[in-house]
Amino acid sequence: MIDREGPVPPYRQIAGILRQRIVSGQIPPGRRIPSLVELEAEFEVARDTLRKAVQVLKDEELVETVRGMGVYVKSPSTPE
Repeated sequence: MIDREGPVPPYRQIAGILRQRIVSGQIPPGRRIPSLVELEAEFEVARDTLRKAVQVLKDEELVETVRGMGVYVKSPSTPE
């Protein structure tokens, strides 16, 4: 699933996969994304790689951390 030899770093590939799941509604707004442990089992990469992938999604304002609860998909912002 992850191309470790390609030009795109694994964390960017994982961020892209998670982004697609969010955009497609597979992980809807308000739902928690899989934990680092779950993602680690799915993608077979180090937790630091997963943290970078999640940070990309945070930077894109697709997800937010709820302290002690996990990382959740943000609701789409409504234009003012």
